[in-house]
Amino acid sequence: MTAKLLIADDQSEIRRLLELTLEPLGVPIHSAPDSDAALRIAREQRPDVAVLDIMMPGSCDGLEVCRQIKNDPDPALARCFVILLTAKGQQRDLERGRDAGADVYMVKPFSPLQLANMVETALEERESS
Repeated sequence: MTAKLLIADDQSEIRRLLELTLEPLGVPIHSAPDSDAALRIAREQRPDVAVLDIMMPGSCDGLEVCRQIKNDPDPALARCFVILLTAKGQQRDLERGRDAGADVYMVKPFSPLQLANMVETALEERESS
């Protein structure tokens, strides 16, 4: 089974930066410009890792996308490693991310190398479990 990644951010430049950062990992990347597309892709593709912006258009925000992924009845989706990538860095925001089930909360601007290493580690852990 091939690992898959989901990237959801309303800014096309950020999505492209994330794609370029994560392409060297050699796994399929699915991108979404809003929360509705992110949820649809997550349910169809069952990604191993999702990188979600919190503030994006659609019927909900990235926190709710995270919550729905983590609470999905399909364990293949519910075990997805979720990284919230956002400009919101206050303590309250971090707590909301944790409460939504995020595995990691990264504040923009972020280190692409750190993100790539984190995703690679998460994929390796999924593969070995």
